[in-house]
Amino acid sequence: MNDQALATTQNRPQLLRGALFRRPADPATALFGRIRWRLMALFAAVLAALLLISGVVLYVSMRQTLLEPKNALLQSENHELAEHWQRDGHVPCIAPPNTVLRGQPIAFVACYDNNGKALAAIGPSNEVEGFLAGSIAQSALASGSGSAYDELDAGGYLGHVRRYATVVHDPSTGAVTGVVMSGVQIGDTLAALNTLQTLLLLVGALTLAGATIGGYFLAARALDPARLAFTRQQVFIADAAHELRTPLTLLRADAEVLLRGRERFDPDDAALLEDIVTETGHLSALSTTMLTLARLDSGAQHHERDVVDLAEVAASLVQRARALAEERGVTLSLGATTPAQVIGDRELLEQAALILVDNAIKYGGAGTSVEVSVAPKDDAQRLVVHDTGPGIAAEHLPHLGERFYRPDKARSRAAGGAGLGLSLARGIMQLHDGELIVESAPGEGTTAILSLPAARATPV
Repeated sequence: MNDQALATTQNRPQLLRGALFRRPADPATALFGRIRWRLMALFAAVLAALLLISGVVLYVSMRQTLLEPKNALLQSENHELAEHWQRDGHVPCIAPPNTVLRGQPIAFVACYDNNGKALAAIGPSNEVEGFLAGSIAQSALASGSGSAYDELDAGGYLGHVRRYATVVHDPSTGAVTGVVMSGVQIGDTLAALNTLQTLLLLVGALTLAGATIGGYFLAARALDPARLAFTRQQVFIADAAHELRTPLTLLRADAEVLLRGRERFDPDDAALLEDIVTETGHLSALSTTMLTLARLDSGAQHHERDVVDLAEVAASLVQRARALAEERGVTLSLGATTPAQVIGDRELLEQAALILVDNAIKYGGAGTSVEVSVAPKDDAQRLVVHDTGPGIAAEHLPHLGERFYRPDKARSRAAGGAGLGLSLARGIMQLHDGELIVESAPGEGTTAILSLPAARATPV
């Protein structure tokens, strides 16, 4: 590649089910961005519910207010017709077309027999077939109250009509004599209600949109103290981890010096010194990991941009981890590899890959096998670590990579894990614009993948 520059591709491989999805390079931005959107969505949902309930209550109340006088008129009309039928014993709906009942200028009435068949109608209503439809008479006969309301478009000049039907009984025998029905035009009322409905929807939508936009900016303001606290926490962790490294190193060195003359110590004292060396080693590794994570979070982690062959990384990794695998009774092998060049920091990429292999060895258990392989997929180069261990339950997969999260806390504690390994590996992948993918199922083992953009030679 003398006169060629390496460029990364823009395409990314499609993640499989159970993968840890790639996140933005700045965890704080991703974290507070998600919280901001959730707060806005929650606020919008609550406001939408309140607007909907308020709108429905207002619409129903207004409808009731506008229709109540018409219902009273219809009930009064039916009551008079029923009394006339019971008193005179013949159908009352046979008056001339210009008859006006109880001084009301609109008198659309009709009478039906005890089977719901139309007998006669008063006024111009007998000219409109839609008004005389007997469905409401059947409803009144079938109802327990002996009455029924409905609304329909009667057609003609009547338009939208509200009807009310009442069953008439023989006063002496109680038998059903027939059904009387009256109706009143409600076209103007429905037009007013439709206008109200349109206004409620329009005002509600504008209010919801304006409040949602305002809520988005207010959520950002509300999160400022939390963002500041998060930043200070990152600084504190970085400073604390940095300050702890020196005394821990000195403690371990002192204990190791004392152990050189272990023959002068009681065996129990020597064992205590060995414990000190071991635990200070764990603490040193933990502080180093926390310092690296803090630097990754703040974007202060320095990394080289060299040409790295993942096949060489895999071979070196297997060689380094073979002793640990043998100690734990795990078979570690190098699978199929092909030259796989990426752009990145070799030391950091080796660290991320070592974390995956170390997890596979520690949690796989004796008698299992771990295979490290390298293969391209689409426009990415992938370093794959597959083990035949017990696997991970599906409910734990979405949480892998969260700091201090351990699916099996008892096993992790026994193995010396702190729940930071995958967090660090994921942070390193984010730094390299790559992805950490974990696929697993109970009893089927686990496959962990470092997926990185493939380096590609292009003319200068």
